[in-house]
Amino acid sequence: MASTGMQIFGFVLALLGIMGAMVATVLPNWKVSADVGSNIITAISQMQGLWMDCTWYSTGMFSCTLKYSVLSLPAYLQTARTTMVLCCVMAAMGLCLASLGLKCTRWGGGRRSKRHAAIASGGCFVAAGFLCLVPASWFTNEVITNFLDSNVPESNKFEPGGAVYVAFVSAGFLFVGGSIFCMSCSGKRHGPQHLVLLPPPDKLLLQQQQQQLLQQQQELQHQYCSLSPLDNKTGYSLQDYV
Repeated sequence: MASTGMQIFGFVLALLGIMGAMVATVLPNWKVSADVGSNIITAISQMQGLWMDCTWYSTGMFSCTLKYSVLSLPAYLQTARTTMVLCCVMAAMGLCLASLGLKCTRWGGGRRSKRHAAIASGGCFVAAGFLCLVPASWFTNEVITNFLDSNVPESNKFEPGGAVYVAFVSAGFLFVGGSIFCMSCSGKRHGPQHLVLLPPPDKLLLQQQQQQLLQQQQELQHQYCSLSPLDNKTGYSLQDYV
């Protein structure tokens, strides 16, 4: 029972992780303009994401520009795009396997099949968490390095945005959820490895009664066939008294 509860808890964490990874992938605020120096009094706030760059004006206007050219992007941005998409795909695959490996569900086969599905889903969640952690760490390192570079003008300095923090939290959820699924089925299981489908109680009782009746009929038939011909005579003959 405790193992089942831990599996449900890990499934919820993994679900939150994949939702956070998907949101972080499409958010445009992976890095935002830093309010330093002359940027404090500026009327423009810039944000850059994996797929688009957005500008927020003090008048309330908001405009975004998509990044159409892939080859013109820096290496860390191309890597972040690829790994975040792979993270979402791997986490979705893990959710499908986890639904089969949950002990509280009826589908998924026997205990051995459920155990293998749970371990495979845990591996998918851990791999997805790693794929989510790599771009977030690399992106954060690039932003901080450019911010601390004295050759970069203050107008071009950025700091990590909210999407990076969402990616870090999502990676943590995926790591924890995957570890729970792997550990919940790591021990040796005793007893039957496959589910045995039993008929309903009424039908089972009827089958037992039919079997007993059939055995009684066979015994009576065997006893009748073992009688001698003299025993089978039920009438009297005149020749018996002459």
